[in-house]
Amino acid sequence: MTIDEKYDRLVACIAACGSAAVAFSGGVDSSFLCYAAKKALGSRALAITVVSPMLPKSEIECADMVARAVGIEHVLIEESEIDAQVAANPKDRCYHCKKIEFGNILRVAGERGIAAVLDGSNMDDLGDYRPGLRALEELRIVSPLREAGLTKAEIRELSRRFGLLTWDKPAFACLASRIPYGETISREKLDRIEKAEEALRSYGLRQFRVRSHGNIARIEVAPDERKLFFDTEILDEISRRLKSFGFLYAALELEGYRMGSMNQEIKTKV
Repeated sequence: MTIDEKYDRLVACIAACGSAAVAFSGGVDSSFLCYAAKKALGSRALAITVVSPMLPKSEIECADMVARAVGIEHVLIEESEIDAQVAANPKDRCYHCKKIEFGNILRVAGERGIAAVLDGSNMDDLGDYRPGLRALEELRIVSPLREAGLTKAEIRELSRRFGLLTWDKPAFACLASRIPYGETISREKLDRIEKAEEALRSYGLRQFRVRSHGNIARIEVAPDERKLFFDTEILDEISRRLKSFGFLYAALELEGYRMGSMNQEIKTKV
């Protein structure tokens, strides 16, 4: 099936819902899904963003920009507290988090008379440890990108064709994914991770993470961006800035950024 055929299939799948709310994070996938939903359903499409301590302010701002560019109505759900099961950070944390997050989206969509809730998972998501997908199945969330057989690369290409701001946006995951399983998640930890990543972004880095291991900040950057750290003055400056946010130590992952690196422990035990 060609990429154009997959896109046609996507639009048809969304149109068949009659009306739909997109779970919208502002990332590549959900932004593209908003575009397709608007094309398929017009005013019967809605974008819903859950504003929680897990989502940085920069992502919320990006989501708002994309929604305005696409012309889709954008609703924010404020979720100020971290659920106790999520805060405990078990290996299936994403399952519990998605169950709560999508439960709230379903509630708001129901109040608005919306028939279906859509999520932006794609074919590539089936290849990693994704306990959140089980929650989507239990809640009967529709995953049209997967139904259309679209991969991440194809979504980026279609986003580029349609002029979406997010077509080349680096991959992103919620801030909780920076904390090892079993280590309690708190607002304070999430806040210092967000500040540390904003600091790294100010150096022009695009693909990176600040993994939090207790009082250690472990920096991962894309392999081709590691050269920034060859400058000792920048090294000292970054170290000072990260420590000012509450970290005691700052370390660099020599191999660079790897998507889902916090899942490595799970994979090695399987």
